[in-house]
Amino acid sequence: MAIVLNHTIVPAHDKQKAAQLFARLFALSYGGAHGHFAPVKVNDELTLLFDDSDEFDSHHLAFHVSEPEFSGIFGRIKSEGLVYGSAPWSADDGQINDRDGGRGVYFTTPDGHLFELMTGAQ
Repeated sequence: MAIVLNHTIVPAHDKQKAAQLFARLFALSYGGAHGHFAPVKVNDELTLLFDDSDEFDSHHLAFHVSEPEFSGIFGRIKSEGLVYGSAPWSADDGQINDRDGGRGVYFTTPDGHLFELMTGAQ
């Protein structure tokens, strides 16, 4: 059996808002808090569990997506007015990259997490 990441906890200052934003950006469903967490099911194997926290370090989460998914998510990133860029060290340059034969972008959430989208080879 392959090892598969089932879930990870993403700390947030407001778990509901963070989960709603993530779901909106990635065109996913958010059904509200469930127990202690605000879960967003990314796919059949992965769920992000947003959790309230006052203090936390920034996380980096990377998502391999199709070209059409990239276009949709990137459009919503811009519509939300989120800061984005072409690399982790320039996540605010307003550019995308074309590494590995695809497109890539990094964006910062209101909680300070750095999310990455990529379409090229993994």
